[in-house]
Amino acid sequence: MGLLEFNKLPINTLVGADWKTFKAITAGRDIDAAYKGKYRLTKAVCRLLSTLAPLQNSRYEKLLANKPLEHDPVFILGHWRSGTTFVHNVFSCDKHFGYNTTYQTVFPHLMMWGQPFFKKNMSWLMPDKRPTDNMELAVDLPQEEEFALANMMPYTYYNFWFLPKYQQEYADKYLLFDGIPDEELKVFEDTFKKLIKISLWNTQGTQFLSKNPPHTGRVKELVKMFPNAKFIYLMRNPYTVFESTRSFFTNTIQPLKLEDISNEEIEKNILSIYAKLYHKYEADKQYIPERNLIEVKFEDFEADALAMTENIYQKLSIPGFEEAREAIEKYVGGKKGYKKNKYKYDDRTVQLVQDNWDFALKQWDYSL
Repeated sequence: MGLLEFNKLPINTLVGADWKTFKAITAGRDIDAAYKGKYRLTKAVCRLLSTLAPLQNSRYEKLLANKPLEHDPVFILGHWRSGTTFVHNVFSCDKHFGYNTTYQTVFPHLMMWGQPFFKKNMSWLMPDKRPTDNMELAVDLPQEEEFALANMMPYTYYNFWFLPKYQQEYADKYLLFDGIPDEELKVFEDTFKKLIKISLWNTQGTQFLSKNPPHTGRVKELVKMFPNAKFIYLMRNPYTVFESTRSFFTNTIQPLKLEDISNEEIEKNILSIYAKLYHKYEADKQYIPERNLIEVKFEDFEADALAMTENIYQKLSIPGFEEAREAIEKYVGGKKGYKKNKYKYDDRTVQLVQDNWDFALKQWDYSL
């Protein structure tokens, strides 16, 4: 158990942003009175730590900036709470993969300089389990990269964690890239490639393994950036996804937000953005070469993770399964006693999902 409780953090994850990004995200936005203290403390720590960013930039330019990627990434896609974390952890047992770590999500500018010191302190302070689902937390474990991107540039969907009143605006522009200016898209591309190179350097992998639900809305752009990228798309029972996402967003946003949002608004946004993400993926998956995409029901993966993983490796022509089999088998075996949250769907939940997400229920053949 870490020294600090997740829901009582005196700062939020913007402490790890560079100063330019922090100013751009918060410029012109109202900070509610209850969060002025958290905002000021986060701002002060960010301002101090961002003075160290040039040290990493110098090392990056010298060691990695002009180094080409050996392989295009493997992307694990799917709406939040669709099982992407478990699949990410399973595949990361293969040491040829590199990934973004939990430490990197908070301090992406303190990777190539100062990491041992700052990581030790972060490990001492942070909780050892995610409060929403009891999945393990540790500084070196694989983590989705959107939080890291949010600390490296202002053009990411995860700005909504800090400024939830603008969630729909961030979703349209930075989750779906609908109307995003060319110059902002170029910053996204360059920043993401930089993150990948630093992640591979840090984890000593040769191929980047991405688990990032927001990428589900960016397939067309990702294929343009990485023509031979592999994509694993996870589907999960929409009733479970709704209950789990509502719990996850409602709890996770508490220590991060700088302005208030009601639970009703959170729920309304979840219902709307799920639909937008679903339809964007369905429209854009045509750009993925057939041999580079596999769609999997999480319930099937969970039932036999080892066999399903082997099948995904074969379908996508990913090398190295036999070398990684023992490590994957050990990880999967260690999860057999893991207790997941159980959800009982009340009549209101059932009606909301059927009224708003019936397209997914029908296409994926899910029922109560």
